[in-house]
Amino acid sequence: MTKLNFLNKLNFIKQKNLILPAAIVIAAIVIGGVIYFNNSQKKPSGFLSAQEASQKAIDFINQNILQEQNLTASLVNIAESNGLYKMKLKIGEEEIETYLSLDGQLLFPQVVTLAKAEETTQGNQTGEVPKTNAPIVRLFVMSHCPYGLQAQKALLPVYELLKDKADIGVYFVNYIMHGKEEIDDNLRQFCIQKEQLDKYGAYLSCFVKDGNFSGCLSEAKIDMNALDSCIAQTDQQFNISVGYNDKSTWINGQYPKFDVNASLNTQLGVTGSPTFFINEKLVEINRSPEELKKAICNAFTTPPEECSQTLSTEIPSAGFGSGTGSSGSGSCE
Repeated sequence: MTKLNFLNKLNFIKQKNLILPAAIVIAAIVIGGVIYFNNSQKKPSGFLSAQEASQKAIDFINQNILQEQNLTASLVNIAESNGLYKMKLKIGEEEIETYLSLDGQLLFPQVVTLAKAEETTQGNQTGEVPKTNAPIVRLFVMSHCPYGLQAQKALLPVYELLKDKADIGVYFVNYIMHGKEEIDDNLRQFCIQKEQLDKYGAYLSCFVKDGNFSGCLSEAKIDMNALDSCIAQTDQQFNISVGYNDKSTWINGQYPKFDVNASLNTQLGVTGSPTFFINEKLVEINRSPEELKKAICNAFTTPPEECSQTLSTEIPSAGFGSGTGSSGSGSCE
């Protein structure tokens, strides 16, 4: 069956006698493709967690749309995407994809994509990765995005194995979704790579465990004078703090800019955290160290002997921590 929007899928379920007037009810509620489902409660002052927002939406759907239909909606998965929560629900035997605002106030049954990255940029194209003597590997993240952290954890063993053979770097998406602390940690990682690259692996290996940047700076023996100087200079050069304090500059009034890698974001068509490129080709990779290693090694004209080593096939957990997970498909967009 082709992918249908929220309302069409509800109508499809209705036709299968799984639901009766619910599609009619929801169609009457939807104006301009948006359901406002919290008019009886005070609007929260900030964003809700994915768990809080999804539970709120599911409660609304079950209590107001499916109440008399002998059906319930349940959550399959949820992730941040393009400034919203992208949520997949299961109703009966059918799965429905829908979107939520981050504050939990609006449910979007259908979102229309105005432009695809591949139509607006030339760099963001999948396809065969060209082979080179020293592949250029770029991982774009937000330092506090759970899925960006997952990708960094997967990359770390590969980085340690191949950092002398390939040009491997962590870069940053050109906007912020996780507050001022993300700006600060982006700047630290940017400057450590820029001026103390030999210590970056040690710092990042520590940071992804619990986000304790101060302890990790000490553990990695970072030169604090050099770091502070670089951060101040970078902040001034890219107007990061100035932009953060001026909300009129925020993207869609919600997301502060972080422009240290803005030109590369535009050139390659970066769409969120994580986004992974090898030799300027966008690649989708299972987020295990072994799969990342294979993808990079396949981009060598002549793979080095390090490529014969086998790394972990486990997918790291999303977010801070040292556990493993079952899925590596989420992103912050």
